[in-house]
Amino acid sequence: MTVHTQDSILFGADRLTIEDVIDIANGAPAALNSSPEFTSKIDRGAAFLERLLKEEGVIYGVTTGYGDSCTVAIPPELVDELPLHLTRFHGCGLGEHLDHQQARAVLATRLCSLSQGVSGVSRDLLNQIVALVNHDISPRIPQEGSVGASGDLTPLSYLAAALIGEREVLYKDEVRPTAEVYAELGLSPIKLKPKEGLALMNGTSVMTALACLAYKRAEYLAQLATRITSMVTVGIQGNDFHFDEALFDVKPHPGQQQIASWLRADLQAAKPPRNSDRLQDRYSLRCAPHVIGALQDSLPWIRQLIENELNSANDNPIIDGDNERVLHGGHFYGGHIAMAMDTLKTAIANIADLLDRQMAQLMDYKFNNGLPFNLTGATGSRKPINHGFKAVQIGISAWTAEALKHTMPASVFSRSTECHNQDKVSMGTIASRDCLRVLELTEQVASASLLAATQALEIRKQQGELDDSHLSPALQAMQSSILKDFEVVNEDRPLEGDLRLFISKIQQQSWKMFD
Repeated sequence: MTVHTQDSILFGADRLTIEDVIDIANGAPAALNSSPEFTSKIDRGAAFLERLLKEEGVIYGVTTGYGDSCTVAIPPELVDELPLHLTRFHGCGLGEHLDHQQARAVLATRLCSLSQGVSGVSRDLLNQIVALVNHDISPRIPQEGSVGASGDLTPLSYLAAALIGEREVLYKDEVRPTAEVYAELGLSPIKLKPKEGLALMNGTSVMTALACLAYKRAEYLAQLATRITSMVTVGIQGNDFHFDEALFDVKPHPGQQQIASWLRADLQAAKPPRNSDRLQDRYSLRCAPHVIGALQDSLPWIRQLIENELNSANDNPIIDGDNERVLHGGHFYGGHIAMAMDTLKTAIANIADLLDRQMAQLMDYKFNNGLPFNLTGATGSRKPINHGFKAVQIGISAWTAEALKHTMPASVFSRSTECHNQDKVSMGTIASRDCLRVLELTEQVASASLLAATQALEIRKQQGELDDSHLSPALQAMQSSILKDFEVVNEDRPLEGDLRLFISKIQQQSWKMFD
């Protein structure tokens, strides 16, 4: 259950959802549970570590080195400096940086993990993350450099650095030194306690944050692909009986049945368009519920994996303050997120491939039941020099091919690292990044497909074969909304601007699809 305090997302109370992370990513404030039970649990873990340290107990990552260096004893006078060194030597990330939304999602996922109360961190550290969220300061985090176990060490070092006033942050759309922003806002950097550097960095929070963002985009894409399929079915004069309820009762995958139900709703017009003479449409229409349904049916399982990881303590060691035990394990391993993202990116790429095949039919006069070649809207003497969506279809093919190329599972590419201490790793962060790239490419395909389907319906109207009575209210509303920003291509023009506009609309989830 989501708990809100004055529109804030409350951490340290009930389980958080993917939607809570999305809300934080999109600007919602955060609050920390102030109940005595929660604060006591946090304090007990931190106090136990302090007592153990004074008694000269051996604590991994506190009085020892990290990873393969766990046999190296840290002199007592250097213990306080160790977490600072951990943050600094991991400052070697490369590649593009996470954007502001993604970095805010990382703040949310790491705060959620540490708020489980078994990482031995102080309330000061938790409140510092809350302060970053609520001042809309996000750490500047390079995307590359994590193998997904021991968690997202290198990217999360940039979060740790932001808490102590080092490196750079994104603030008001500018990249600025963290110390400079702190001085401007009157914020003070914290000093990391002996285990806090490890607690911040040794976890799955970057891959989980990206997985939350990917999930919501995929959820919307399943609905959008269904709507586009409805439009193409009408535009190509396909058969709606392929989506009959009785037909889908005999293959009862619930997600597949949901897609078929949405298609039926979209195609229930006052005056259905005439069907073609073809008894069976090609697979990209007839089997659309089966293709989109595979994604739809995977979403509950993928949500479960993501939200369990989100609400887990995923660092090492775990600090059991109640029973005064230090539990050494491998909860930093991101295998569940890796599996979820490898699965999701494959399901999404199949959506790109489905739409690609639908567009190939729609633009080919040999298969589109009377539409002009390449969906050109030109007529008469102007028709020979106009090429409509010809190049767009080539683009769709290119974007689809690239999406398909990225479906190689990242999780099987484990590499032994760090003197063979990290000898089996998850590659979960790479899987999440791959999934976002596949989503981006598929959204490009969807943008082009949406415009092409709109063009097809308008051409049918121009040819006198279609009017609003042939379209369900949902398709009428969709067509009307698109045409507010898209002019039918009657004469060739560059379409890049149109495509980019509708990609943005898709990513902003501008249209309400299905209940």
